Amino acid sequence: MVQLVRSLVFNVSMYVAMAVMAVVYLPWALVSPEGARRACHDYCRYVLWTARWMVGLRVEVRGTPPVEEVLVAAKHQSFLDILVIFHAMPRPKFIMKRELLYAPILGQYAWRIGCVPVNRGKRGQAIARMLADVARGAVDPGQLVIYPQGTRVAPGAKLPYKVGTAALYQQLGQPCVPVATNVGLFWPKRAILRRPGTAVVEFLPTLPPGLAKEEFMQRLEQAVETRSDALAADAQIGR
Repeated sequence: MVQLVRSLVFNVSMYVAMAVMAVVYLPWALVSPEGARRACHDYCRYVLWTARWMVGLRVEVRGTPPVEEVLVAAKHQSFLDILVIFHAMPRPKFIMKRELLYAPILGQYAWRIGCVPVNRGKRGQAIARMLADVARGAVDPGQLVIYPQGTRVAPGAKLPYKVGTAALYQQLGQPCVPVATNVGLFWPKRAILRRPGTAVVEFLPTLPPGLAKEEFMQRLEQAVETRSDALAADAQIGR
């Protein structure tokens, strides 16, 4: 019960801070994407800091977060992995659901930092629109983050990897950095409770550009799923 109350207080503080920081940084964000990016980085830093002392949740980043222009293909388990991945890289931008553009605060800042909205309708149309949107934004350098499964997936659950990731990888012609995690054990989706312990986000060895679609998808899925399962098995919950 105590942990649940602490989690509730933490969740409230997280959303209050989001609103306050959005207003404080708004003038800078309006005139420069760098202002919006700084606001998002500072917000991530605040949430990760308060998570440590309010609910006992620490985060460990393993591997080497990229600083160059690359495609980042990550496991998605909760809002926490978004915060950690964003905070770990200098100029991240996400492939995101188009409807999030209309979310208060979040949508406006996502647009300013260069996130790419995708209309999740028919698969072929969604992929074509995503590639067109990315092509139009290619002049803005940074680390483009995509969640290959397209949604949050609980630890241990299996969901297929979508071919849009391979299409994007081939169009960009850039290396791809896979990312594994176990954060869903500590910060479950659609839940109030935040469990204490050490959550891990791990940047894995880079996949080179130029791989065939089938080979790329196989290597990506194997790397991310195998390592995420291993991180889940080694998770230190409550410690």
